[in-house]
Amino acid sequence: MKFLNKIPYLPLIAATVLLGLAPFGSEPHLAEKLRMLAGGTLSRSIDIFDLLFHLAPALALLLKWLGARKGNAAKA
Repeated sequence: MKFLNKIPYLPLIAATVLLGLAPFGSEPHLAEKLRMLAGGTLSRSIDIFDLLFHLAPALALLLKWLGARKGNAAKA
């Protein structure tokens, strides 16, 4: 997880927002894929890949934030 410490927060936040809301002209893919997941219709490989692709920056941001919290708690 040390590689996440090398990535600044701003690019991760920007990537999370951009990929979370893409495409901007219609319903975001992330919302569509999460609705498919909740409905049990997320079965095609391309749909699963698309969900993971759009979630990847958010997961990286979450892991970076949790790692920073853990590091700060250990110092206290």
